Amino acid sequence: MEIATTVAAVRERVRQWHHERLRIAFVPTMGNLHAGHVSLIEAAARHGDRFVASIFVNPMQFGPNEDFAHYPRTPREDERMLAAAGCSLMFLPDVAEIYPRGLEGSVRIDVPELSRILCGEFRPGHFEGVATVVAKLFNIVEPDMAVFGEKDYQQLTVIRRVVADLCMPVEIIAAPTVRESDGLAMSSRNQYLTAAERRIAPRIFQELGRAAARLASGDSDFADIEDAAARALEGAGFRPEYFSVRTRDLSLPRPDTRELVVLAAARLGRARLIDNAQVTR
Repeated sequence: MEIATTVAAVRERVRQWHHERLRIAFVPTMGNLHAGHVSLIEAAARHGDRFVASIFVNPMQFGPNEDFAHYPRTPREDERMLAAAGCSLMFLPDVAEIYPRGLEGSVRIDVPELSRILCGEFRPGHFEGVATVVAKLFNIVEPDMAVFGEKDYQQLTVIRRVVADLCMPVEIIAAPTVRESDGLAMSSRNQYLTAAERRIAPRIFQELGRAAARLASGDSDFADIEDAAARALEGAGFRPEYFSVRTRDLSLPRPDTRELVVLAAARLGRARLIDNAQVTR
């Protein structure tokens, strides 16, 4: 595995691969890799001749009271994990390489219909930061395809919109959520949970399952489904931000909508947990 820290080095290597007519798969990450990331890497390896992974904790997607400074960084372990997974190139830039004019001087990408709902309501500017850095990384790596996890369904939807609206020639591949044995979605932020909180955390997955079962049975009382789940999470010790039934493109559903997704975000101690369940009726 090669390691590059500059845009120029990545472009030089990618230019050679394109000249050889090799297909390039890309997995952008913020590092602190776990088994969930490995599933994305394995998906990339299945779809591309070469695959690139970036490790970059993006300051633009963190709010003023969020954990950018303390976000876990494990570059050596990440390097070992990527090499073992057969990664061709690890891109490890610093902030100045991605934002040479600083955050305030950088062009930003806004996705108005999607970036201010759900997580965007509670994390203003977050999806602007996600859309901007992903567009930058796509322009640097020039992949044929990129793999994103379904755990952050809203992020996946935002990126699909960016690619479509900006006419980017990148195929977006969605990888299923990887879970612990008790159903908790894998996340770097799970390490913020205390032992007691960790025992409670799978409840968010359980409530999504109950909501999905009601929807699958034909129940269209979306407001009651949402309220019942939010109350259950609050009673279990969570601080729910939202529990919402949406269409697959995150618009509000009609009673006869068949393809649905249920999304939840809740705080538990220091951790902010997100998860979702897709439903076909």
